[in-house]
Amino acid sequence: MKKILVIGGGAMGSAFTIPCLENNNSVTITEPYSKVFIRNLLSNNKFHSALKINLPKKLKFRKFSNDLLREKFDLIVIALSLSGINFIGSQLKSLNVKTPVLVLTKGLKYEKKTKRILTISEQLKKNYNVSNISILKGPCLAKELARKNQTSVIVASKNINTAKKIGKMISTKYYLTEFSRDIKGVEVCSAIKNIYSMIIGAGQSLNASSNLFQKSVIEMRYLTKYFKGREETTLGLAGVGDLYVSAAGGRNSKMGSYLGKGFTFKTAKKRFMPNDTVEGEQLAREIAPFIFKKIDKEKIPLMINLLRTIISNKKLKIKV
Repeated sequence: MKKILVIGGGAMGSAFTIPCLENNNSVTITEPYSKVFIRNLLSNNKFHSALKINLPKKLKFRKFSNDLLREKFDLIVIALSLSGINFIGSQLKSLNVKTPVLVLTKGLKYEKKTKRILTISEQLKKNYNVSNISILKGPCLAKELARKNQTSVIVASKNINTAKKIGKMISTKYYLTEFSRDIKGVEVCSAIKNIYSMIIGAGQSLNASSNLFQKSVIEMRYLTKYFKGREETTLGLAGVGDLYVSAAGGRNSKMGSYLGKGFTFKTAKKRFMPNDTVEGEQLAREIAPFIFKKIDKEKIPLMINLLRTIISNKKLKIKV
């Protein structure tokens, strides 16, 4: 039995505890921010308002604290939103935590001082001296995982044996794991697919969306290689696998459908999705300064058009 700490009580962090518990691990979950999720996890039946299920009784909830982080765990799982990475990074650094870390969070960070794009693992290592980092990405919807629908994900680590150890710790008959050394490629693909799922969602027919899907994969392959990832990673679970799930049904593709109908982003957000977080929009604003200045616009016309649409709040114009 391994001891696992999951930091982040949202949909994905909470759903992730289910296969971990089924593998006979001792699992503790903590939530630093959300009062709603804290109430969910503190309740007797552990009904999760986002997942719409009762979480396993064996799941332990603990208040977030430095004392909790100081305890001995075999694995710390980061399942916070992108905005929480600086917070948890600083906490782990101040306490000099050496426990292996698995990152579920998706996203990229533009570092203004160095004018570089950093993945989350690079950010944690460079800014907070967090070592022994692995990442988990792939086409995994939290609600489907919570209901034990078959899901495949990829665990990436510089040390493939470390990735396989984590896989053994979390895998079940319905939660299947693959492994990779290409941390950079896996992180880049899993982040930019949010932007491309918006683009695919803008297609107003299956024919148009299919064309946009094919062109999106070409651009993703170019960007993955540009950021020093492996091109073949684009064709794996973190690339086309995750892109398919996001484009088939998710908040990003939903927003894309409104953009494709001629609404500006601000209008669509206010009218149709006022309470939804659109990860593709957040990423677009984060990386736009780098993309506009550093990358050949002719290589990524779809992304350039979407970034301009969001940043300038204009109508989307994409040639299919």
